[in-house]
Amino acid sequence: MTETKYPNAALPAMEVIEKIDAGPVVPAHSLPEVPVDHPVMQQWLALGEGLLDRLAQAIWGRGVHPARTVVVLPFAHLRPLAARLWAQRFPDGFAPRFETSMSWSTSLSPWSAGPTDIAFDAALDSLTAQAMLEQVGLGEQSAALTVLLVQVAHQIGPLAAAVPAERRGQWAVAARAAVVLGMDSTALAWEAAVGQVAVEWAAVSTYASDVLLSPQTSTTTDAVLVVQGLALDPIAAGLLEAWRGKAEVIPFSAPNELAPADVTAKPKQRAHLGTQLHSCLDAEDEAQRAAACLIRHIADGRFPVALVSSDRALTRRVRAMLEASEVQIRDETGWKLSTSHGAAQVMALLRACAWNASTDDVLAWLKGAPTYARMASEVEALARREQLRDWRKFSACSALKKQAHLLVAHSGIEQQRARFKGVRPLQAWLAELRLALQESGIWDTLQPDNIDSETAKHSLIEVLRLSSPSTPEWDALQTDALWAGHRFDLAGFTTWVNQTFEGASASPAYPALEQVVILPMSQMMGRPFAALVMAGCDEVRLNPSTDPPGNWTAAQREALGLPSREQLEEQSRWAWLGALATPSCDVLWRTSDDAGETLQPSVLVQLLQLDIAMSGAPEMASACEDPRSVRHVPAQPVARPMPIGADVLPAQLSASAYEDLRTCPYRFFAMRQLGLQASDELDAEVDKRDFGLWLHEVLKRFHEGLQIEPTSDRARRTTMLQAASEHSTLSMGLSEGEFLPFAAAWPAVREHYLDWCETHDRTNARFASAETSHTQNLGPITLVGRIDRIDTLPDGSHWVMDYKTEPMAKTQARIKDPFEDTQIAFYAALLPDDTLDAAYVNISERDATRTVPQADIVQARDALLEAILEDMTQIQSGAALPALGEGMACDYCKARGLCRKDFWEAP
Repeated sequence: MTETKYPNAALPAMEVIEKIDAGPVVPAHSLPEVPVDHPVMQQWLALGEGLLDRLAQAIWGRGVHPARTVVVLPFAHLRPLAARLWAQRFPDGFAPRFETSMSWSTSLSPWSAGPTDIAFDAALDSLTAQAMLEQVGLGEQSAALTVLLVQVAHQIGPLAAAVPAERRGQWAVAARAAVVLGMDSTALAWEAAVGQVAVEWAAVSTYASDVLLSPQTSTTTDAVLVVQGLALDPIAAGLLEAWRGKAEVIPFSAPNELAPADVTAKPKQRAHLGTQLHSCLDAEDEAQRAAACLIRHIADGRFPVALVSSDRALTRRVRAMLEASEVQIRDETGWKLSTSHGAAQVMALLRACAWNASTDDVLAWLKGAPTYARMASEVEALARREQLRDWRKFSACSALKKQAHLLVAHSGIEQQRARFKGVRPLQAWLAELRLALQESGIWDTLQPDNIDSETAKHSLIEVLRLSSPSTPEWDALQTDALWAGHRFDLAGFTTWVNQTFEGASASPAYPALEQVVILPMSQMMGRPFAALVMAGCDEVRLNPSTDPPGNWTAAQREALGLPSREQLEEQSRWAWLGALATPSCDVLWRTSDDAGETLQPSVLVQLLQLDIAMSGAPEMASACEDPRSVRHVPAQPVARPMPIGADVLPAQLSASAYEDLRTCPYRFFAMRQLGLQASDELDAEVDKRDFGLWLHEVLKRFHEGLQIEPTSDRARRTTMLQAASEHSTLSMGLSEGEFLPFAAAWPAVREHYLDWCETHDRTNARFASAETSHTQNLGPITLVGRIDRIDTLPDGSHWVMDYKTEPMAKTQARIKDPFEDTQIAFYAALLPDDTLDAAYVNISERDATRTVPQADIVQARDALLEAILEDMTQIQSGAALPALGEGMACDYCKARGLCRKDFWEAP
């Protein structure tokens, strides 16, 4: 039950807001009665026109006993409040039974789904839907159509449930015609077939509400009063038809009040002087302001306060800030079970057991499995060191065989994965899953007592039917259901588990005394909240005229009896007006989305702003002050780092390492001397760097082959270069799909390069070697490098070449100043030659391949060697290595977070 509570002592509002991140802010609770002048309480208790008085008049007017009267409420949350307020309004005498259609049917006859019933349970209905699709010849399309069929069945199922079982056949005749209206096109054949299957499924199903429509129930009940909310749901309409003279609709609000007596009436926007408008910059700003508003209401004694938002990401962010302040929260919206930690662990296990599982998939399972968590880091280190992207390559890894403990662990992991091979019935898969969860240590974390904030209305174990022993109803379905004989492979079983998680909801346990209640706007009706915070009121998240659920056309919706777009819009507007009746309201919206695009407030907010401006309080139509308090945090800049690297002088120096030293000494210290490197992704997409590595390997193979079998024939060279590309792709383990973008550009690159080869041959330079490693001792260090290509000139000297797949402008910029070009001069220094030439070879898919020679390479090499000696001597002598990078050097620097350049003291 939700009541307005006023604490005896509350913290000052600003003090509370300051403590959002600082600590608990839970004021003392006290439980006075709800003020009778609350607008919602007036809807319940107003003399003559209040809901309770109108219910009493209907009971007494019919001359029936209250105890033999059932009042059907639109929401379960209203039942305890209605019972308490009836006792308060009519303390003497009997009270009617306050029920919802679901609670009433459950009390009369507990129901469980039969073999062909729509269970409104994703786990069961996805199985039945797949079996039905196979029976009608759509088995090959079942993977794509199963989810659609379940969605359609869940939309028309309530319509069938509102019809008594003996007249459901007549309903099916009309529904069969309705679902194919306008579906004559062959492009819509599958959608039409799904609609027809859904109608037959709904027609043969039994429903929990069938007992309410049966004549036997009327013998124990003299009257049924259906309280109409924003709309009359199908079951309520069915009760009116089935009970005829014994049933009556009672609008929640009397005529001329907020809630409509006629849902076709047009709601009019009304100004509300207790409403504050908050225009926020972005999602994070909106979440912080919403949390501040909620805490301010609590501090001022206005609670429980309702939080309404259709943006679950925003709601979770607000919830996290409230929980940090120990605010008591009741979440009635919940979230998909698929987003819970437990569901992620189960899905990680199933993905890890696929035959083609990536190493990342297996590591995701190992890290979350207590049995393997200790060794997961060692397995990951080995995988990254050996770049084992595919798990199946682990068994052939020589480094694995040298570590006995990892070899044993790998064997145990493979035994677990081997269990999930083959094809078997669902129950056998569930048994294997349960055993694997237990042996990997995940099972205990899935138990309800260990889920903490992830506590579900239906726990994960129950949703998947993993509990032991199983229920009699589940056992019966194993033999009687349409899908009982179906056998799944691992991919099919994984799909079913994922669909089950997507269709199930989870929510935390309700606290005894809530301060914040998270709920949909439509369920605020009849609940006396002290305050309301509505977040996400922008044009995207609060659009009153969104497309109705499902793929139905307007004609189909009308023929089936589904609400039209216009009716749903009117209901949204009435819900909005009802929410604004709360004594204190905060309306928040963001003015930009995650991509930085501008967002307007919802049309409902704009109408509210207009109404407020026209009501004589134009200042209220603009955004109010920020509810957060301003905290002045003194700047604490850090000094520019000046490390000394004398004790970690590198034994070897590469061209890229020395380039780091010249660009930024601190980067050289952090990444080259200390060896701090970011771990490469195991499953990264093929990028430009991979293309460059692949191209180097292709050209190496091509020229080595051409050296063995010289030819000047263009066709023969084309064949040899193409063969080299295919061998390189295979040896590097690049799949055809992921390499497709570069493969599409390869023919042009190949032809441009062969054109260059013909031109280069006329220089009489001859290929000598490719991708060869070289070293050269220089004082206390050794220069190391891998030269892309070395040619021999007619005079016997060498020509050092370096391939570049970058834009030509960048390559030309390298040669502008030979003494600033580190790379080609460094490669020249690796050779003992006194004289040599050097050049870059720019290879492009759009333009011709070109040679870009570096002039004065000998002088540049000698100057580079002197600079290296001098720099290494200074480092060895204790010279500081400050962060000197600027511009582009810092924009993508991996050490930027270490030097903390953004936090330095101002010069």
